[in-house]
Amino acid sequence: MEAMSPRTEPRCRTLSIHVVTWNVASAAPPPDLSDLLQLNNLNLNLDIYVIGLQELNCGIMSLLSDTAFEDPWSSYFMDVLSPLSFVKVSSVRMQGLLLLIFAKYQHLPFIQVLSTKSTPTGLFGYWGNKGGVNIFLKLYGYYVSIINCHLPPHMANNDQRLEHFDRILEMQNFEAQDTPNILDHDLILWFGDMNFRIEDFGLHFVRESIKNQRYSDLWEKDQLSIAKRHDPLLREFQEGSLLFPPTYKFDKNSNNYDTSEKKRKPAWTDRILWRLKRQSQTDFHTPALSAPFALFLRSYISHMVYTISDHKPVTCTFDLELKPLVSAPLITLLPEGPCTMESDLLISYCLATDFLSSPWDWIGLYKVYIDISDIPETEDQFLLFYYSNNLQSVVGISKPFKIQPFSFLEEDPLDEAQPQI
Repeated sequence: MEAMSPRTEPRCRTLSIHVVTWNVASAAPPPDLSDLLQLNNLNLNLDIYVIGLQELNCGIMSLLSDTAFEDPWSSYFMDVLSPLSFVKVSSVRMQGLLLLIFAKYQHLPFIQVLSTKSTPTGLFGYWGNKGGVNIFLKLYGYYVSIINCHLPPHMANNDQRLEHFDRILEMQNFEAQDTPNILDHDLILWFGDMNFRIEDFGLHFVRESIKNQRYSDLWEKDQLSIAKRHDPLLREFQEGSLLFPPTYKFDKNSNNYDTSEKKRKPAWTDRILWRLKRQSQTDFHTPALSAPFALFLRSYISHMVYTISDHKPVTCTFDLELKPLVSAPLITLLPEGPCTMESDLLISYCLATDFLSSPWDWIGLYKVYIDISDIPETEDQFLLFYYSNNLQSVVGISKPFKIQPFSFLEEDPLDEAQPQI
């Protein structure tokens, strides 16, 4: 493989990332999640989906079924996103917590999943009904940690919520010696049902403020906002403005806040935070200093259209601008000659000089699914993927190519058409 010229600087690129958090209250997926995934937003060209769910159905029969088969939510997202050229990069589940990452297939050679981790904090730290799940990866050479959490409920348990937040952060230690501490990762995305409530204000004042869309009247008593004013580490986590109604607690199958006897006070329990690595101004040898890495918030909204849960889902869309630290795949794949279904497929591939192959590496052939609703039907296209057992990731993808579905016909000496096998 030709090495990139030292004089060649990789160009900056922008990745559009859509983050979803939703406490689904054991419900099955609704028929249409287009609004949640922003599928009809023509102004978005998304590259990565990060989806965190809480309170998946974790009854004994459901868990047994999900062990043998994909859980219904994962299957749903796969069915919806696969035709749009997204591939599931990684997933991790701990009881009712589920974290999924999907990416456009062209990004796969530049995404390396380093580890997944579950941190239970329920029942003295042993039960996974509360806690966090994490996927740690390298994205174009940058370290990224993604955490989906479910913290303790109820107004009086704010100190316990903050303790669990700290415990989840402290437990994100990684076995590899060359892996930096999580606080040294270039980006942390942290979201979930954090269960922070609105203090002091009475139920009537809160509901009137929501009714009149005076959300700013409630911000100063939001427990997470208060905690960030007193905790220097928590203050490093940024959040967009809460310009949408509190997302909890609703009567199911409605947009009415709790009408039960308890009449729980509405709160912004479902949050999306992020933290960028702070760079030392005196360390000029850190790669991230010479390579820009910036995150820009495009939207932070709730989705009131969904009523299957007592929570409303919340989404964030980001633009991540970066100068790739890795700009060439480790493997280059190329099918040789015309490809037909009747003949073996001959493949040539080139390895980067620093790539360590394994006898357990494999190459897969995959069909490209595209949405052909607006274009004439075309021949099927295929991709070759090279999977590295050592890196546990896809490290090379071919360009799309066609496989002819039928034999070509050639003329025999007697001018009779014969199939070429």
